[in-house]
Amino acid sequence: MGWIGLRDGNDGWFKADPRLTETGADRVLHRGSLVVETRISAETRPQTLLAFRRTWPMPGLFTIQALPQGGIVLVDAQGDDICHGTLPLKNDGRLDILRLTYSWDSAEGWARLTLERPETDQVETVALNATLPLPVDDLNAIFAHGCNFEVDEEVTFLALSDKIEPVGPLPALTAQVPIMTDRGERPAGEIRRGDIVVTDDGQRVPVLQVVKRTVPARGSFRPIRLRAPYFKLTQDIVVSPQQRLVMHGSEVEYMFGREAVLVPARHLVNDRSAFQAKGPDLVSYHHLLLPGHEAVLAAGCALESLYIGRMRRKPEAIAASILADFDRNRLPEHAKPVWPVLKPFEAVTLATSRAA
Repeated sequence: MGWIGLRDGNDGWFKADPRLTETGADRVLHRGSLVVETRISAETRPQTLLAFRRTWPMPGLFTIQALPQGGIVLVDAQGDDICHGTLPLKNDGRLDILRLTYSWDSAEGWARLTLERPETDQVETVALNATLPLPVDDLNAIFAHGCNFEVDEEVTFLALSDKIEPVGPLPALTAQVPIMTDRGERPAGEIRRGDIVVTDDGQRVPVLQVVKRTVPARGSFRPIRLRAPYFKLTQDIVVSPQQRLVMHGSEVEYMFGREAVLVPARHLVNDRSAFQAKGPDLVSYHHLLLPGHEAVLAAGCALESLYIGRMRRKPEAIAASILADFDRNRLPEHAKPVWPVLKPFEAVTLATSRAA
């Protein structure tokens, strides 16, 4: 099925497979992914990012906490069984967004906790010492009814999938974004492996792979609409907040000493040239993997293609990502981004300068 639960503030829903909620059913989710997106408080206090008491088949407690001395701790206890894991986290006082993904497969006997910082390419994962299935009744109470659980005020949203969700590189183009190819513009969702795309500097390069992922349209996943004629666009396009635009111009050369830089779309939001889009609870993003991380033309705007760095050297990272089904020996190696990626304050400064 995919995503079966979403809670955003006071709103939420839960749509599990009906077989899980039938009388006499197992009533546990043996496999899935639980996503918590939050900001880490600058205060020196523990944060309970999520906590709930297990009620079936025996009492227990599930908690994810951020500790002030650094670290994300997950504990899942049921009777005499305890599953736990700790991820290091440096609390430097910055209010960066963190996305935590707890994935488990009790039939296979494994679980992992992954920390991602959407504002960077940082991904850290720890394997847990054991795994326990999660009770459907408890999950229903959290997502459908908003009761019997605790979350910190900094938590943006909770999401639940009955699949093992990938972590790492994310696609960032909605299906209708027009991409320039050797046969003219085509929607991103229709481009296939082997097609030829035209880069922002006029090259023609082959598409090595295409990727797609459906995610909750919340928090760092919430789509952004970029408006024409800003950013050299010939029409509005909708992209992920992580999609990076190639920006040129005299301000770029003066401020950063480079011909061009990459700026994430989230830093361009000003409710005029870019704003958060409205739509369904879920959004599907697509992307193109190119040999050298070339920039493509999307409705006239230069956008980076999918950046995977040197992941091909990391089998475990590949296996946990959207690239898991591809032969890693045939994947490209992106030594560094095609242009420097601006830090958040640099991107905001540039965006403000251009809007003035």
